[in-house]
Amino acid sequence: MLAIPGKRHTRALVNFLSRPEIDALLTAPDQSTWFGRRDHALLLVAVQTGLRLSELTGLQRDDAFLGTGAHVRCTGKGRKERCTPLTKATVAVLKSWLSEPTRHGAETLFPSAGGGRLSPDSVADLLAKHVALACESCPSLRKKHVTPHVLRHSMAMGLLQAGVDRAVIALWLGHESVETTQIYLEANLAMKEEILTKTVPPGGKPGRYRPDDQLLAFLKNL
Repeated sequence: MLAIPGKRHTRALVNFLSRPEIDALLTAPDQSTWFGRRDHALLLVAVQTGLRLSELTGLQRDDAFLGTGAHVRCTGKGRKERCTPLTKATVAVLKSWLSEPTRHGAETLFPSAGGGRLSPDSVADLLAKHVALACESCPSLRKKHVTPHVLRHSMAMGLLQAGVDRAVIALWLGHESVETTQIYLEANLAMKEEILTKTVPPGGKPGRYRPDDQLLAFLKNL
């Protein structure tokens, strides 16, 4: 039975956001409110680090190191710990967020209103709300089903388009195998178009086939 190959299923291309779509999403939260500032910081960390949803919601305040060599530390699949570096812009946002008074003494980095850990449904709901607002300035988002995992895919595609090696991307995302990152190569149309420009195109010409007089005479005599 072990020798029987597994059933093949249709595998859809990876869905990801472009840079303008990411920018529109990050500007959607209303940062004049506590919830808006939390959501902005959460979405920024998600698209910059590529953390899984469980890793993101499980972050504690002590997991964010904002000094020299700024990074966040998380425990991913298989209880494996990894550190993901942070950009200066993300560090600035997190410093501002951590300077706010905590609610109910919460140690979670992105807590719920009651101070607990955000549930997957809560993150999906807040993301859907901000995507709806972002659609007003970026209509292309209406054609995409944006989930928390799409933000992870967007980070991976950004690294790939920047020329980062697949092994580094696998290490960044916490993939068990480098082959897992193959899905991003398959979905990257921009890279395929770049390769196409370096090839010699076939000499095809438009038009319809027109038989010569000899062939027409033969057909008439049939």
